[in-house]
Amino acid sequence: MPWTAADVPDQTGRVALVTGANTGLGLETAAVLAGRGATVVLACRDPEKAKAAAERIGGRTELLALDLASLASVREAAEEVRQRFERLDLLINNAGVMIPPHQRTADGFELQLGTNHLGHFALTGLLLDRLRDVPGSRVVVVASMAHRQARNGINFDDLQWERRYSRMGAYAQSKLANLMFMYELQRRLAAAEAETVALAAHPGFSTTDLTRYVPAPLRPFNTLLAAPFGQPADRGALPTLRAATDPLAMGAHYYGPDGPFEMRGWPVLKASSAAAHDESAQQRLWTISEELTGVRYA
Repeated sequence: MPWTAADVPDQTGRVALVTGANTGLGLETAAVLAGRGATVVLACRDPEKAKAAAERIGGRTELLALDLASLASVREAAEEVRQRFERLDLLINNAGVMIPPHQRTADGFELQLGTNHLGHFALTGLLLDRLRDVPGSRVVVVASMAHRQARNGINFDDLQWERRYSRMGAYAQSKLANLMFMYELQRRLAAAEAETVALAAHPGFSTTDLTRYVPAPLRPFNTLLAAPFGQPADRGALPTLRAATDPLAMGAHYYGPDGPFEMRGWPVLKASSAAAHDESAQQRLWTISEELTGVRYA
């Protein structure tokens, strides 16, 4: 039997923070969790869109201003969470950008690395003490099957793409960084005997506004592929929901669709690339991420 949203257990009494919860996968993830009784914190960059999402979702939802492309915003958001909540049960690092023109974050990082990886790295580190002693707590990182395109791993010699920018190359590396962060975080949590575990998921080819930066000449091709290979956002959110709530899920598990090329289907355990499992690269990325963000994990 396929795993569906109906398999999400009761979440009453749990607190879940979902980044990028005002649209797409984040919205669908937050809606299911709220529907199962969780208090869901919608951590979003646009307050008006977040408010509209909360009205659509209903249930116990709270709003949190968060711009992952600004470390100042990340720190302010984390401090607000710490003031409002004594514990977190779920931290779902969902928000992201995909293949934009070359841009920098407020802190000077390449936008995709800064938003998809460094912003979430900082947020997780600043909130980890609200998770680590909570039984059943989880950190879920939303990655992408595009991580496989970073076949040579992380280019540490040009991490910020200052020499020659590739939209897809930068996106693939940021998603590889997501997985490497998850595996290293899980190893450290296990060594510390923390209650929290770290997992990851990818949505396959989901039709969301994440593709808004696809160059105009490629948009008809993207639309053409969506019909036979894509799936709607509510289906694309299922791997994330399974990683977050399946009682049988364990640390370092990685979920994705079971269909052809992992583009669509029901959520099952998947394998990530060899580059994602390079422990020396994971540790190097961790050290660099601490240096760049100024967030050091206890």
